[in-house]
Amino acid sequence: MYVILYICSQIECIMDAKLTGRKRELTDIDKYRSDQKSHFIAVYGRLRVGKTFLIRHAFDDQFTFYTTGIAKGSLKEQLAIFTIALKKYFGDETMTMPKTWIDAFAILIDKLASDPSKKKVIFLDELPWMDNRNSRFINALEYFWNSWASGRSDILLIVCGSSASWMINKLIKNKGGLHNRVTGRIKLNPFTLKESKLYLESLGCQYDEFQCIQAYMCFGGIPFYLSLFNGDWSASQNINHLCFSEYAPFKSEYYLLYQSLFDNPDNHISIVEAIASKNKGIMRAEIVKHSSITDGGGLTRILSELEESGFIRKYYNFNKISREAVYQLTDLFSLFHLNFLSKPENNDKNTWLNMLHTPKQNTWSGYAFEILCIQHTNEIKQALGIDGILSNISTWQNKDAQIDLLIDRSDNVVNVIEIKFSNNEYTITKDYDIKLRNKINEFKESTKTKKAIWLVMLTTHGLKNSPYNGLVQKSLTSDIFFL
Repeated sequence: MYVILYICSQIECIMDAKLTGRKRELTDIDKYRSDQKSHFIAVYGRLRVGKTFLIRHAFDDQFTFYTTGIAKGSLKEQLAIFTIALKKYFGDETMTMPKTWIDAFAILIDKLASDPSKKKVIFLDELPWMDNRNSRFINALEYFWNSWASGRSDILLIVCGSSASWMINKLIKNKGGLHNRVTGRIKLNPFTLKESKLYLESLGCQYDEFQCIQAYMCFGGIPFYLSLFNGDWSASQNINHLCFSEYAPFKSEYYLLYQSLFDNPDNHISIVEAIASKNKGIMRAEIVKHSSITDGGGLTRILSELEESGFIRKYYNFNKISREAVYQLTDLFSLFHLNFLSKPENNDKNTWLNMLHTPKQNTWSGYAFEILCIQHTNEIKQALGIDGILSNISTWQNKDAQIDLLIDRSDNVVNVIEIKFSNNEYTITKDYDIKLRNKINEFKESTKTKKAIWLVMLTTHGLKNSPYNGLVQKSLTSDIFFL
């Protein structure tokens, strides 16, 4: 009960908060709202990323009609919620509950047709939850849009869902009556580091950039997760309280997250944990070996769903062909859970505070910071002054060496990005200088590239003066993520 009340109070705070970032998305929404024709807009992104808040903020909660699906609800329950919304927005208390979705949308059409508003905004939230097995919801939505709304000029239909795979496969890539009917799509991504810092400041958390990085490496840029931070505590204190205290809200978040997004979450979790078994990611054959999933269309679908939902990324090693794709875990909270929360030995209420600067935490920090940097490659390119140059992002490894991040540029240069997390300035020692030189030589020989190789060191606090810094063409600090 304590956890539920705590989270509910935080939700109220979120709804009262000022919107952080999302300028591009708000610009798109304004364009659709002012256009003199009807639009069907799909908004998607992972759970707790702020989709509902964005739409409610953009329209100041002023909708012609708004309703939401409920997780695991039956057809009868979904229709009951829809009916309650119809009564609320159109003031007809005598309305009886429709028996089918076709009937429900027929009532909505009738009510909207008599509404005098110049622009009628209909917001259907958590659309995938409305689509029960055999409910024929998609057919009813098709009927609503194709037979009525699309022929008008005053309808703005906004649909939203956390299940990115459902939104993509059932709606955006629909092969039936809704094929090519979505006129606009907004994929809402987690906050960047800069946006996360601004959001935390709006909550009263006056953190320096390093503390923001620590928070981001645990929770990613998920607004709801960050909204639970207490401004009177340091980032480490908040992490400890939210994850390891007696009533820690995040003890069960990992499983709830996957259960809310996927119909058979055990398969998705099995694949995520197989991918997480190697920091740099694994190929498809290794996923089959390390998980309970056999190779085939089912595995392809799950990998696609995880990628669309932002849990993993698919990438290709430098100069490799597409069938050798590598899958890597990029959801920072899942990574944090698998390293710490899933371990039964980490059950002390002060686990995180006692673990600060230990080898285990330092190892995790190094990898989490690498994932953070991969998620901010646009900022890295801007800092290097190459954001206007066509380039490909990749990594590279063989049995003798590996490179964290490569920017393969069309101007005949490859930036080798070496990423290092450190609590202080990072020192390139004689041994590490030899390792870097061997790594670059191994890369040149293995790939046979004729391009110039420029080494970039990306560290949290910069490089300490050293006689072994000569190989470094450019030194960047984590400050670049906050500009």
